[in-house]
Amino acid sequence: MTEGHETRPALAGKGPIVTQVAVIGAGITGITTAYKLALQGLDVTVFDRNAFSAMETSFANGGQLSASNAEVWNNPATFIKGIKWMLRKDAPLLVHPAPSWHKISWMAEFVLAARSYEENTVATVKLAIAARRHLIEMAERENIDFDLEKRGILHVYETKAEFDNALRVNELYRKGGLERRILDDREIHEIEPAIAGRFHGGFFTESDFTGDIHKYTRRLAEACERRGVAIRYEADVTKLEKRDAGRVAVFSRRMGTDVPPAREEFDAVVVCAGVASRRFAAQLGDRVNIYPVKGYSVTVNLDDEASRVGAPYVSLLDDKAKIVTSRLGENRLRIAGTAEFAGENRDIRMARIKPLVDWCRYRFPGVSTASIVPWAGLRPMMPDMLPRVGRGNAAGVYYNTGHGHLGWTLCAITADTIAAEVAGDFAAPGVAVQGELKPVDAVRADAERITEAA
Repeated sequence: MTEGHETRPALAGKGPIVTQVAVIGAGITGITTAYKLALQGLDVTVFDRNAFSAMETSFANGGQLSASNAEVWNNPATFIKGIKWMLRKDAPLLVHPAPSWHKISWMAEFVLAARSYEENTVATVKLAIAARRHLIEMAERENIDFDLEKRGILHVYETKAEFDNALRVNELYRKGGLERRILDDREIHEIEPAIAGRFHGGFFTESDFTGDIHKYTRRLAEACERRGVAIRYEADVTKLEKRDAGRVAVFSRRMGTDVPPAREEFDAVVVCAGVASRRFAAQLGDRVNIYPVKGYSVTVNLDDEASRVGAPYVSLLDDKAKIVTSRLGENRLRIAGTAEFAGENRDIRMARIKPLVDWCRYRFPGVSTASIVPWAGLRPMMPDMLPRVGRGNAAGVYYNTGHGHLGWTLCAITADTIAAEVAGDFAAPGVAVQGELKPVDAVRADAERITEAA
């Protein structure tokens, strides 16, 4: 036992708890990781700088749990669109021209990853499909209400060119094991009568679903605490450091104070810190090249009956606008989209919010937008768009981070994977397996293994 860290009582039926694990971050990835570690019988402490869980990127995302949106962005067509959109403030993808070494190096790796576009897309689809069962099982086990809607996700395309490209992507989804229905305009309106406009075609993924990520994470955090996990809110983690005998030190202090950080030592640390993971990885001797990609959303409050009737229940992805929707209960509609490369900037820019509101008025004219709540969050994105899941270079160091726009979709399976890995490494007292952070090929192999076992 180290100074400032008390060993908690054993969980019922688990026997003595020896291995102490720190999880950095209380977003959806950190909390699912903590929960899965607790199920493995490990002694878990979560650190987060906010007063509650899910207060940053996991606060108000698009709500989709979508294997049908698993295509990675490393497509030459995306590069061309990005260049064309650079001068448009309302562009779906906006790259600010101000240079930085981090942005330039990330973009270079992003372009090079186009060589693995098809393989990475198929791997991501497989992970997304495997994640569904874990996420639903946790919700059912802990009786979590998160505005779950199992009505599928509908992708719509206005032009033949858009739809033809989607057919090519659909072949990759099919290779990954995802079943989807091809629709014409009439069938699109039959599935979601509220949507306005005419479409060349679409896809319906009945197995996908939606929910409120913030509600889910908060309730799962409470379940973690019931299972013996300690969650240190308002804890500013200033440094992670490897110590002797394979232990890891976490230096933290209460947010808003200038007292010297307190040091606590753990057998292992799992970094799930979103865009801050890159900084923590550097302290631990690893390179995790995450870039913060800002996404926006608006939550439309459906305050009158006409709005509630006029809003969709089926989740949507409009390909031309790059906008998604989720119905969160009777009285809320979440509309999200856009990607902005502007560094670690959390400002909510109305030039990015307005297209979301305008789209709502166009596609759902019966919905009043008199009451909306705007939001922006930073997605932690790797250049190849695959999460980094596995050991770092030093013993006792692990990562579950870099999920980009699919954190909500993939977190349940990556949390299960990393928890099993940590538990396996510490199965015998004092035994830790030193390894390397998993490269892209290993993540693909995991996707194959997970799909076969699911």
